[in-house]
Amino acid sequence: MTKTLHIDFVSDVVCPWCVVGLGGLEAALATLKAEGIEAEVHFQPFELNPGMAAEGENVGEHIARKYGSTPEQSAANRAMITARAAEAWDGFEMRMGPDSRIWNTFDAHRLLHWAGTVGAGEQRALKEALFRAHFTDGRALPDAEVLADAAAAAGLDREKAVEVLADDLYAAEVREAEDLWRSRGISAVPAVVVEGKWLISGGQPAAVFEEALRKMAAEG
Repeated sequence: MTKTLHIDFVSDVVCPWCVVGLGGLEAALATLKAEGIEAEVHFQPFELNPGMAAEGENVGEHIARKYGSTPEQSAANRAMITARAAEAWDGFEMRMGPDSRIWNTFDAHRLLHWAGTVGAGEQRALKEALFRAHFTDGRALPDAEVLADAAAAAGLDREKAVEVLADDLYAAEVREAEDLWRSRGISAVPAVVVEGKWLISGGQPAAVFEEALRKMAAEG
């Protein structure tokens, strides 16, 4: 008998640990499928930088201001996360450097919400396209053309994506979802919420997800 878990993956598309976490989660689910454990994964919005200006901020300056990291510490952290991402998600290239920028992602989350109304597979494909646009290609996520390109790369209707972005569609839904997850105590991402009652925090490796999900499936 197959046990299907409901998983809410609360994350932001400029969060490098969210790349690591998604890679680990999906690798774990691929292994657990042989044991009859599957999952429906729903991507939920979280903005790391809700008040950031449209022009974004240099990533080094941002990390220094937010965490007090030196340029050397930032470089070491980028190298470590790059290696973890490549390990967790085969073929993923994280090319962040000292001149990279970090962005506000509200419009990206609006587009992800729309993709979810089309289908789970489409939302997953757009999530990956946005990760690659930011981390691999260094594109500006507040730019509507960049977001529409990501939608097209995910196999979604580009013209419809342009309409969603231009008309401010799904803004209320994204705000409501963000408020909901904050009210449930989510203050850092990735946060993997299973069946609405269990939490797996951080960019965990596949083995950690496997063990946790196996226990949750047995208890649920």
